[in-house]
This record gives sequence, structure tokens and C-alpha cells, in this order.
Amino acid sequence: MGAGATEPLLEPGQALDRLAAWKGRIDQLAADTRAMSERLGELRVTAADDNRMVEVTVDAQGALVDIRLGRRIQQVEPETVARTIMATMREARRKTADRAQEIITETLGTESPAARAMAAQVADRLRTAGAGEAGTRDRDGW
Repeated sequence: MGAGATEPLLEPGQALDRLAAWKGRIDQLAADTRAMSERLGELRVTAADDNRMVEVTVDAQGALVDIRLGRRIQQVEPETVARTIMATMREARRKTADRAQEIITETLGTESPAARAMAAQVADRLRTAGAGEAGTRDRDGW
């Protein structure tokens, strides 16, 4: 067969079977994608610093959804509190990236190049979010 050769024609029954199998795979992928999206939409991860001065909760996007400050913040410099908040946010985002990758793997598997790319992109975005925020101050010390 040459470069322009095509596969032999299928019998009508075989063609219908192939289409039904293809549709079944597409339907399953759509259901798995919906399940993944729902689970990621519900994802919340909480992290606390070792001294329990700060506790933060972030969503699947790495956005802050809750912050709790312990009484200990009254005994330390504001700059220390700020650094602790930022470090705790980075830890929560790292944990969120790990959990998001698990959800993607559990729902879409590891066979799909698209699923692997999605997991890598989510992890990269969350792990690098806020990486440049530490130590920045304006002229008023903020």
C-alpha cells in the first residue's frame, strides 16, 4: 500500500460498533472531567505555621479563603507576622498543588497527555504563586 492508501472499508455493523465504542470513551471522559472539576471546585487546604501563630485556608486556585491569627501575634514584630503569613500561604499552596494533582490523577488517570499536562500546569501555577512576594516593601515600610 502506498502513501495514499486508506484502511479498508468497514462493514456497516463494524462501523456502528466502532462509533459506539468511541462515543462511550468520549462520554466517560466527559463524566470524569466533570467529576474532576467538581472536586477541584470544592478543594480547600489549610496550613498552619509551626508556632500556630497563623493558619490559612486556600482554594484550588491558591486564593486565600480564610485566615486565623493566634494570640501569639501580639508578642512578635509585625514584620515577623507578615513573613509567617506569606510562608504559611506558600505551604498551603504547595499542599493544594499536591492534592490537585492527586485529584486529576484519580479522575482522569495518567495515561492521557492532556491530564498529565493539566496536572503539571496546576502544580506549577500553585507552587510559583506568591514566590516573589516575600520581602517586598514600599517606601512607607509596607
